[in-house]
Amino acid sequence: MRLSAWQSGSSHRESMATKVMAAAADALVLLGSERDPECWVAWGDDPGARYAILALTPAGLAVVNVRVNMPGEGPRAAGKIVRWHRVSVGELSVEIHGGHRLISFQLESQILHASDEEADEVARFVGAVFAAIDGRPAPTDDAIALPGPAAGESSEPAAR
Repeated sequence: MRLSAWQSGSSHRESMATKVMAAAADALVLLGSERDPECWVAWGDDPGARYAILALTPAGLAVVNVRVNMPGEGPRAAGKIVRWHRVSVGELSVEIHGGHRLISFQLESQILHASDEEADEVARFVGAVFAAIDGRPAPTDDAIALPGPAAGESSEPAAR
């Protein structure tokens, strides 16, 4: 998911206000990322105060920690690049039950977990991370979709 999509669809609007995102985007660009990169936002315990952006770059994974409002300073973003051969990844776990999809993945000490439609987004991002680590192009959306019924469909067989 692109950073702009996170910004427009966020339930934490103040955390992704224009002045906050300007600092984050500048940090991402300095780390070799696009201004609107493919990324994941790890909200953490207090998304109104801080969160992390994990963004794909050609050189590695950009990890930008965003502080929403530093007293007397305004927003702050600090980041680093973790080269692809050093990126710490955990196991990708998927559970499908009763028409629901659950996913969990650890990336650079951030736990990405989601259900249903958001699980599909996590799977797409993880597929892009695995591709980057392997040095291959990111898979297409169709190749990354999790197995199981689509949202709203039942996994139960049709009655006869």
